[in-house]
Amino acid sequence: MSLWPVGRILQNLKRSLLPRFEPRPAITVETAIVRGGFPELHANPNIDQVPFYNIYLAIYLERNVRSLANVGSLRDFERFLRACALRSANLLNKADLARDVGIAPSTANHWLSTLQASGQVVLLEPGFSNRTKSIVKSPKLYLADTGLLCALLNIRSEDALHQSPAPGAIWESFVFAQLRSRERRAGRLGRLFFWRDRTREVDFVVDVGGRLDLFEAKWTELRGDGDTVNLNFVRTVVGKSRVGGGAVISRTPNSFLLSNGFRAVPVSDLG
Repeated sequence: MSLWPVGRILQNLKRSLLPRFEPRPAITVETAIVRGGFPELHANPNIDQVPFYNIYLAIYLERNVRSLANVGSLRDFERFLRACALRSANLLNKADLARDVGIAPSTANHWLSTLQASGQVVLLEPGFSNRTKSIVKSPKLYLADTGLLCALLNIRSEDALHQSPAPGAIWESFVFAQLRSRERRAGRLGRLFFWRDRTREVDFVVDVGGRLDLFEAKWTELRGDGDTVNLNFVRTVVGKSRVGGGAVISRTPNSFLLSNGFRAVPVSDLG
């Protein structure tokens, strides 16, 4: 079942609910993160995303959740969604989620399936290597849209994003959304995963015709050669012949070369 058409409902709301602002001449990547990817917000820059997401959440909970799942308490379900937001870009632990919200593990599993079915969260599976025995088996959890993620975390502006205790996880969620969109356009569904053993992780791995592209997501603007340590480690583990390339995706304005043939690239290079 598709999501309730939030845009149609917003068009019927009184204009007084949507404070108007002057259009911005340019959108920074931080603004793109906080504002999110909903088409209505990009089509009309005068829409304030704060009431937009408040309305969106209310409609989603009242209409979609009741249609998709037998939820006894919408309040508990909203708390569950916010708990997922706090764990975006982290390994999924359903027992931990259930304990924090105060619900049964079976309920947490059912509600997580509901969030997946309605496009609110995405699970990224780990990749496996025959030469690596200790790789994890748990998927990583991501909120699908960083605008909704920021709304759930009460991040309403670029300044609030910079002051947030979790900008790295939000940035990784944003990079994941861009990579996932790119891979869907390229028709490579199921080719995006992550690599992790007990001590090291590469955030994203893309299988392109049997060769692997490795990506790390880093929040800060300036990157150094130390940020390629995990990329180089995984390239050694899987074999250099299998790795097509690798990059650190950061807020750098321009692409530049790092050590071992890897690059630092802006997120815009993902297309």
